[in-house]
Amino acid sequence: MGATATAGYGQTADFGVKLQPFSEKESVEPSTPNAKLSGRRAELADEPMRVAYYRNTTAAADGPPRALTLESQRDSTTTTVSVARGGPTVPGNYAALRGRIAYAPARAPANVKNAIWAVNALRRKPYVWGGGHRTFEDRGYDCSGTVSYALHYAGLLDSPMPSSDFVRFGERGRGRWITIYAKRGHTFAVIAGLRLDTTNMRNGGDVGPRWFVEGRDARNFEARHPAGW
Repeated sequence: MGATATAGYGQTADFGVKLQPFSEKESVEPSTPNAKLSGRRAELADEPMRVAYYRNTTAAADGPPRALTLESQRDSTTTTVSVARGGPTVPGNYAALRGRIAYAPARAPANVKNAIWAVNALRRKPYVWGGGHRTFEDRGYDCSGTVSYALHYAGLLDSPMPSSDFVRFGERGRGRWITIYAKRGHTFAVIAGLRLDTTNMRNGGDVGPRWFVEGRDARNFEARHPAGW
């Protein structure tokens, strides 16, 4: 499954990503733990943990079940958060979302966890057409630049790819941990149950790299996954 990310906070892991400390409250920066919250920041701090999970548990071993659903919990023991060396985790096989920060599933391979933690660093980046194509580290990202970034920090991609190339990426079908949905003009991914996309389906706008618990219509998209995943 690739190398294991063993670096601590603020260090560089095997995949080259700068790991950062995370708070369970997304809006509180590590440098200002006692900062007062107001407005939208306060709303995020009080926002319940949102967990993406699959209702049907009898799917084939080569891919997760289809029905993505949403569950909100505040004090359930099933969503108790622990912080691993590289970033935040939750028990089980599926990622969780609080604010804009994704918590990696504890049972995921190190590559998958590292990809999730790396993408968290993009959560305030804007949408920029062509962003993330000349270099993985950019001021903004488009859809395929975002997916390329995640795959790069999973140790699965050496250089960015456009949406048209993702149509032929890896192997056909849904993967166990990572699935790429691609067509000419747009690409998004589902990683450990969370959708990584630059499109907010609620308002139809291009918002930049973001995690979503909501799915989207994948008709006319080609489902692909990294070979062996």
